Amino acid sequence: MMQLQQRQSQSMVMAVLIPVLAALVALLLTALPLMLAGANVGEAYQQMYLGVFGSKFAFTEMLTRATPLIFTGLAAAVAFQARLWNIGAEGQLYLGAMAAVWIGTGLIDGPAVLMVPLVVLAGALAGGLGMMGPAVLKTRFGADEVVTSLLLNFIILIFVQMMLEGPLKDPMGLGWPQSMPILDQAALPKLMDRMRIHAGLPLALICAVIAQIMLTRSTWGFRVRAVGANPAAARHAGINVNRTLLGVAMISGALAGMAGVSEVAGLKGYLTSDLSPGFGYTGIVVAMLAGLSPAGVVVSALFIASVFVGADSMSRAMGVSSYLADLTVALSLICVLVGGFFGRFKVSFAKKATA
Repeated sequence: MMQLQQRQSQSMVMAVLIPVLAALVALLLTALPLMLAGANVGEAYQQMYLGVFGSKFAFTEMLTRATPLIFTGLAAAVAFQARLWNIGAEGQLYLGAMAAVWIGTGLIDGPAVLMVPLVVLAGALAGGLGMMGPAVLKTRFGADEVVTSLLLNFIILIFVQMMLEGPLKDPMGLGWPQSMPILDQAALPKLMDRMRIHAGLPLALICAVIAQIMLTRSTWGFRVRAVGANPAAARHAGINVNRTLLGVAMISGALAGMAGVSEVAGLKGYLTSDLSPGFGYTGIVVAMLAGLSPAGVVVSALFIASVFVGADSMSRAMGVSSYLADLTVALSLICVLVGGFFGRFKVSFAKKATA
């Protein structure tokens, strides 16, 4: 008879191997639809590799794609550590982008040393406030933050569209619903000439380092993990659970808001309603693939960005669907969930008792 027994602890080796094996298994499983599409699997994976590492431009494009994923992955990882299920990073990203545009298109005019920090802080504050609503509803009324944060995404996007047709609309945009361009002194500086990679990447890496230290080496991180593990026990130990959740909500939303700042102030230069292809939702996959580790989020974001950029290159070179990237990411998440289950439980077989 098969039995499931919960493991007393999970080794560090297993914690690292599970997401790595999940990614490899997902790539192997993707070979099946590639074959069904009539593509040579070996050549397809070679094109994916060249699409990421074949040139300096390709590699920097992957890093550019990974930047918002690091921010949204961190937003999910920090919130999920406290069992605060922030599904609203997509909306918080747009709030951060809108605040960055509001500040950076002429509301305040000053040198870059003043404007860039103001734009980043405005976007972080807007994103943080975007998550405070669901957090307050949860702590005050017990509302499910999964539902409230998810539905808030659609409200925010409609609000952004309204603003782009109204106060934020660029009068020189030939009627297109887009904002005015951000001033040069408010834009995040480029890291390399003739490349799109910008200062949002080192900013994301700094946030990952700070989040890793705070969650693992500080009393605040201990409180967050305690609340996530057992809110009742944390409350009994003297931890203010509601205050901790509100703090986590503000930080999580701020990180998502900074993803929006990096896209408008570092990459595109203006806001449109299709700014994000789903970075907020993909950030959840990034966080889960990383095991909710901020350091792991960086590696996970690089992997997923490589899959997307490589799949685009493979699609152009071989004429297969670029949606295989979405399939690979989805398979990675499924494999992580399955691997995580067997990381927490072990299967044993006991002989059936005879009468």
